[in-house]
Amino acid sequence: MAGIDHDTLEASGQPASFRCTESTIGLRKPREAPAPDSHNVRPKPRLALLPFGFPIFIRRHDSMAGSSTKRRPYQVAETIKRWIVEKQLKPGDRLPGEAELMERLGVSKGTVRESTRVLEAQGLVETRTGPGGGAFVHAMSEARAISLLSHYLFFQDISIRDIYQIRLALEPELAASLAGRVSPEDMSRLRASLESYADTARDEEEERQQHLDSLNFHLMLAELSGGNPLLCFIIRFTTQVLSDLTIYRRLYEPATHDLGRTGCRFHAELLDAIEAGDAEQARRIMHEHMLSAQAVMNTQEAQVRRDFLSEA
Repeated sequence: MAGIDHDTLEASGQPASFRCTESTIGLRKPREAPAPDSHNVRPKPRLALLPFGFPIFIRRHDSMAGSSTKRRPYQVAETIKRWIVEKQLKPGDRLPGEAELMERLGVSKGTVRESTRVLEAQGLVETRTGPGGGAFVHAMSEARAISLLSHYLFFQDISIRDIYQIRLALEPELAASLAGRVSPEDMSRLRASLESYADTARDEEEERQQHLDSLNFHLMLAELSGGNPLLCFIIRFTTQVLSDLTIYRRLYEPATHDLGRTGCRFHAELLDAIEAGDAEQARRIMHEHMLSAQAVMNTQEAQVRRDFLSEA
């Protein structure tokens, strides 16, 4: 295929990265460049169409460095993603077949297959083999999304303060939103969970497990929120990051009984406020709980750093 005429695009006064030519939308015959005296008039390109009449614009993205051949699978993948959104496809819906995509987009079989692999890596497409196989829309699981975000943060210097800055902003509001809305069955389940960290830990391993059980209490609250999936996801993610930090940095060493006992007391008082339907009280208790936990965890983190430096 012919490449993008960058001189013509620059002359038009608009960035090349947001321009569309026939060679970039899959049409086989390139358009002749406009005459010099009419370069400010941008001709309307014809559109290639996927099934059901969806227009195809494969846009050049600035981050797609390298040759046009290397870039094209990512362009096709972005086009398919836009088509999925436009047609409001759901997980399990079948995508157009390989041959149909080749014909409609004017690209090779290798490009179609590579774009499918790109979408698979993003967790948005699943390929199945055998009779009835093909490419299907796939919903990324929450566990995988959290895992990918955790991998991104793996080499970042995330601190306890960073995590609690988010928790202080979100979890008091979550607690307030649950006031008077938790069923008796769920309330019994929440109260039963407190038993695993109500008593003093006998050793560091039990201290670690009690801390993880205490964090799980917050995950249970997030699961009961229901109304805001983004809020629920962020709380679960920050809780998971805190849990990972506890394990990787061994923040439960040396053991501190204050965190477990104080946390259990805050949780019990919080459940009383939620059960009574007192949103303001629930918000206040959670806020104080976050401040208290942050202070203890900051002390633990500082101790771990001192121990590390003394052993170096």
